[in-house]
Amino acid sequence: MTMLGDYRAGTSWLHRMPAGAKLFGLGVLIVAMTVWVDSPVRLAVVAGIVLAAVLSARLNVRALILQLRQVLWVVGFIFVLQVVLTDLHRALVVCGVLLLAVSLAAMVTLTTRTTDMIDAATRAMKPLARFGFPARQVGIALGLTIRSIPLLVEIIRQVDEARRARGLRVTPRIVFVPVIVGALRAADDLSEALIARGLD
Repeated sequence: MTMLGDYRAGTSWLHRMPAGAKLFGLGVLIVAMTVWVDSPVRLAVVAGIVLAAVLSARLNVRALILQLRQVLWVVGFIFVLQVVLTDLHRALVVCGVLLLAVSLAAMVTLTTRTTDMIDAATRAMKPLARFGFPARQVGIALGLTIRSIPLLVEIIRQVDEARRARGLRVTPRIVFVPVIVGALRAADDLSEALIARGLD
């Protein structure tokens, strides 16, 4: 399961908070972290606050770590790039903020149903409907995007298992081509289902 859609039922303060408030708070906190955290000391302070929030919300720390594992290779690449282009100090701050942002997003998705997030986003866009903005269609697109991420991860997992079973090396032709073909087939199936329901 990916970070998106991995809801864990609970009764903590974070579970009880409205989805819209959580999404708005997530955006505010990420922006605030980006602006305020400019040193390893401040990074450690924010990390402590996030950890305290995780524990107070009675979240499964192991589940949160599993979410972070999925982005470690991206963070590792950014870290190396930052060290080469800037310095170690800046690399630690940038990658630390990125990991904390992912942690906050994981906290929201672990305590909020996907349907609640989509409903909150759709309600927030409703005032724009009077200007011709397709709020309902955008809400449906958002929901489909979130639902498609676990599907894409599953396609990648199946392709990798098939590669290992055949003892093949990782190459673009062996890995990426089957993933792209599988994703396109899934998109075709989804498109046909939407057309059948009059949502084309």
